[in-house]
Amino acid sequence: MAKTPKILVVEDETMLLKTIRFRLVKEGYEVETAANGKEAIDILPQVMPDLIISDIMMPYVNGLELVKHVKEFTVKKIPVILLTTLRQEQNVMKAFELGAEEFMTKPFSPSELIVRVKRVIMRTGIGKD
Repeated sequence: MAKTPKILVVEDETMLLKTIRFRLVKEGYEVETAANGKEAIDILPQVMPDLIISDIMMPYVNGLELVKHVKEFTVKKIPVILLTTLRQEQNVMKAFELGAEEFMTKPFSPSELIVRVKRVIMRTGIGKD
């Protein structure tokens, strides 16, 4: 039997964080949240998510720094979907160079995010025993 994927959502905009969390829970995912990258790094060892969805522009530790931390300091390979208002090609390239699985520009459709989450889960085999 497949386990329910656990997703960590990292977003400093409270309404967007609540919206993403609501949609993911509605889809049947287990969801943990953090208001910034520092909080995400602090809870990462306890939460050990299967997937991270993170904003890039956040206080303390930004999303790119979070991706770098996840790739360097976690034993488990955790895919990351990055969200940003930054549309410059250099940000997209940097995100992928650091190991992000997906990159979405704000504003975005919550339905599109769900589709991308499902694609990452299928592609990486998350939730399979």
